Amino acid sequence: MEFHLGSSDISAVRFGISPGHELVHAIRALLRPQSAPLHWGWLRTLSGRPTGPAFHVMTLVCGSSGYLPDFLTATPSGDMSPEEELERLRETPADRLCFDLDKRAVRSSGARQQEIRELIAAPDRTRAAIADAWHEVWESLLAPVWPQMLHLMRADISVRARRSSNAGLAAMANTLHSSVTWSDEVVQVRMTAHEEVVDCGGTGLVLVPSVMMEPRGCAVLTEKPAQPTIFYPAHGVSETWYRDGSDALVTLTALLGQGRAHLLLELQQPLSTSECAELTNLSVSTASHHLSVLRESGLVDSERSGVRVLHTLTPLGEALANGR
Repeated sequence: MEFHLGSSDISAVRFGISPGHELVHAIRALLRPQSAPLHWGWLRTLSGRPTGPAFHVMTLVCGSSGYLPDFLTATPSGDMSPEEELERLRETPADRLCFDLDKRAVRSSGARQQEIRELIAAPDRTRAAIADAWHEVWESLLAPVWPQMLHLMRADISVRARRSSNAGLAAMANTLHSSVTWSDEVVQVRMTAHEEVVDCGGTGLVLVPSVMMEPRGCAVLTEKPAQPTIFYPAHGVSETWYRDGSDALVTLTALLGQGRAHLLLELQQPLSTSECAELTNLSVSTASHHLSVLRESGLVDSERSGVRVLHTLTPLGEALANGR
């Protein structure tokens, strides 16, 4: 994949959140748990695999892998809420719905293909059925853990925005994933089964962190009217991401103090001192002092990278932060 950016596109590069993208990949994790080891802990919290008409409709539309109908993810923007995503889904034009479902149909066979063809034949009824199913499955799968997911995605965006400010957009984009490179005015995304050259045409590029997608690669949106979009795996996703961090923070605060406990829980990825300070609402000097204490205690490693010092958890620090 190549995204060609003009000067107006570069000034319009921005981040977004996509509840729809997260729901689709949560469903796919359920269908193919062997491909989602980082979500096994979350999967074990579910009371069995969902069943019923709503889950069937969503699995029919999403599939377990491969092409993902674009109307399920719309154009991610800012802190898009699940309610906003659902409202956009309910307003999907019939021709767009049928176009995307037809792509899903040609990639299916047998009874599944026939069911999708039946959905295409009645687009208004299908749109309402998919929206209702989306809401029911969302409430079952992701509503309970959405605050934790949102925290991870916002933290990722905050760190990358800081990197962009310090080192430039291209340097930041080159850290999105090993499959993404930015050279001159071209962003390349290495894909397994798709090739395309996209002229962003002044609309910019939307970068969307994801908790639920597989970490092996990225996904893209290229079909209009959606804006060119790259979905990439968010930093800091581990097998314990789904846990409510409030209990851990209380326990670690009693042991280390609030500032150091907060830093330990935020260091799920390499962070500079200023990034640590921003994520924990501390001054840079206070964050630096706490990091020094954590480093002397064997909980944090610090290594210079260019003009910055990046801090990471040691195995002992990771075990303490994750309650293991």
